[in-house]
Amino acid sequence: MLKGKNIILGISGGIAAFKTASLARLLVKAGANVQVVMTPNAREFITPVTMSAITGRPVISDFFSANSGEWHSHVDLGLWADALVIAPATASTIAKLAIGVADNMLITTYLSSKKGTPIYIAPAMDLDMMAHPSTQHNLDLLRSYGNYIIEPRSGELASHLVGKGRMEEPENIFDFIMRDVRYGIRRDLKGKKVLITAGPTIEKIDPVRYISNFSSGRMGYEIAEEAARRGAEVTLVSGPVNIKVKNAVIRVVDVQTAEEMFAACNAESADYDVAILAAAVADYRPTEVLEKKIKREASEEHPVVRLTKNHDIALALGESKSADQILVGFALETDNERKNAIDKIQRKNFDAIVLNSLADKGAGFATVTNKVTIIDRKGEEKAYELKSKSDVANDIIDYISNKFLSD
Repeated sequence: MLKGKNIILGISGGIAAFKTASLARLLVKAGANVQVVMTPNAREFITPVTMSAITGRPVISDFFSANSGEWHSHVDLGLWADALVIAPATASTIAKLAIGVADNMLITTYLSSKKGTPIYIAPAMDLDMMAHPSTQHNLDLLRSYGNYIIEPRSGELASHLVGKGRMEEPENIFDFIMRDVRYGIRRDLKGKKVLITAGPTIEKIDPVRYISNFSSGRMGYEIAEEAARRGAEVTLVSGPVNIKVKNAVIRVVDVQTAEEMFAACNAESADYDVAILAAAVADYRPTEVLEKKIKREASEEHPVVRLTKNHDIALALGESKSADQILVGFALETDNERKNAIDKIQRKNFDAIVLNSLADKGAGFATVTNKVTIIDRKGEEKAYELKSKSDVANDIIDYISNKFLSD
C-alpha cells in the first residue's frame, strides 16, 4: 500500500528513538521510500548508521554535510514528501513544531512540507512533562493545524488528553498510517461533535453475579477511532470492555449499567451533531440488587429474579433530537431482520440504522469482523460484504458523512 510513497521519518532526541528503527523497517517493507531526518540530539540515542542501513539512504541531520559541505534543502525535502512521521517527538520538538522555531533540519522540513501533506506525530517524554499544561497546549495547537497526534491513552489519569508519555508502539503507528493511505486523507468530520455508545451494560443481581451479553465493544470503539481520525470531537460512552482507545482525543465516559449509560447520553443529548448507538444495552435490570451473595444452599430450588425495564436510550435521544442532529442506531437480529430494523427506525426516530444478523457467519458479537446493511428512513439500503470491524467503521462513517453531512 505504500509502494512508491515518499515518507520522511523524523527522529528527535528521546530514549524512545530506539523504537523508530522498527517503524522504519515496517515502512520500508511496505514499499515506501524512507528518508530519515534526525535532530542533533537524536544521534545520541540511535546512530545514523543504523537508520541508513535500514532505509538504504544517508541520514540527514544538519543543514550542511560534514564531509562535503553539501547543502541539504529542507524546501526540496518538504516538497518531496508524501507524508511526514515524527517519532519520537520530544516536548522540545513538539513546542518548536507548534510555534515554528526553525532551528534544526527536522523543524524546517516540517515547515516546508507542502499543503495537505499528512503529518503524524508520536509524542514521547516523561509523564509529568506530558501532563504539563504547556505540552498539552502545544499538542492542541498541532491538532488544530490538522496534524495527527498518535499516543497511547492512559486509563489511570482523569484527563482524556493526557497520555502516559511513552511513545506509541511502532506497529500501531504503522497501522494508523496504513489506514490513512488506504482510505485517503479525509477530515470530513472536523468541527463535528460525535457521540458514540459501545460495549455491553451489566445489571447486578448480587455482589458477584450480573446480567449482561456477549458484546466486546469492538465495533463501537472502531467507529470512535474512525470518527476521531477524520477530525471529529468524539465522546465515547462505554460499558465495561477490555479495549482501550488509541486516539487520546477521544473522551471516554466509562459506565457499567444501562441507567448510567442513559444518564451519560442524556447529558450529551443537546450537544452532538451525530450520535451512533452501537452499544448492546440491557433492556431490563433486577428489581432488587442483593447486598450479599446468594448462597446455593440457602436459595430456593427454582429462584426467581424479578426484572424492571431500563430507560430506552435510543428512544429518549430520538424524542429529544433536533432537526440538525443525526441519530444512527444498530440492530442485531436473529430473524425478520429487515422488518425489525425498519420498525426500529420509525419507533425510535433514527435517521438510519446499521443492521447485522447473527445468521451471518463472522458477524455480531465477539468477532473481529462484521457484515452490515445500512438502511435509511425511506427504506433505502446499502449492503456491505464481510469485513474487518475497522473497515466496517470506515463504511459507516463514509455513509453518514456522504448522506447527511456533505454540502
